[in-house]
Amino acid sequence: MNITITGRKMSVGEELRDFVETRIDSATKVFKIDPMTVEVVLRSEKNPAHPRPTSAEITLRTKGHVIRTEGSSTDIHAALEGAASKLERQLRKFKTRVIDKRQTGPKLTEVLESVSAMPGTHSFDDDESDQLVRIKEIDLDVLDTDAAMLQMDLLGHDFFVFDSAETGATNVLYRRRDGGYGLIRPRLESNDD
Repeated sequence: MNITITGRKMSVGEELRDFVETRIDSATKVFKIDPMTVEVVLRSEKNPAHPRPTSAEITLRTKGHVIRTEGSSTDIHAALEGAASKLERQLRKFKTRVIDKRQTGPKLTEVLESVSAMPGTHSFDDDESDQLVRIKEIDLDVLDTDAAMLQMDLLGHDFFVFDSAETGATNVLYRRRDGGYGLIRPRLESNDD
């Protein structure tokens, strides 16, 4: 496993680096996959008005899957502990929903292996609330709805855009406030009309 540790507005000493490596190794014991790369970004805000001035973001990449977690607290160790605990839960969910369901057929795992990481984002410096402030370009993957739900959960997003494996049309999957998921898809004209 390859672990990259970066400090933003803070230095990462040997003691903290050892703590990060130990905690990440412990969290990933739930489900070992090779190859696996982990990026850890530790941040510290100097603003005294910020209620949780430190945060830890963990991004795990393996075989086309991306799992992101974040934790924040007043102490960097507590922030890292929160993010690592979330990573452990996400890996358990990943193992349960993908690997343990291999008996249901190879189609789901084949599709999920083709899912790639999101490409970079472009941002603008305009702070106007009614202005476009960010553009994110993505490659749409052809997935069925179950695979899209899994990928959305692994990324920790509230919505996910994909091309439907059934219809070929672009769909938007989203998390509903009252629980569950919603799917937005275009109305397709039938040939019978």
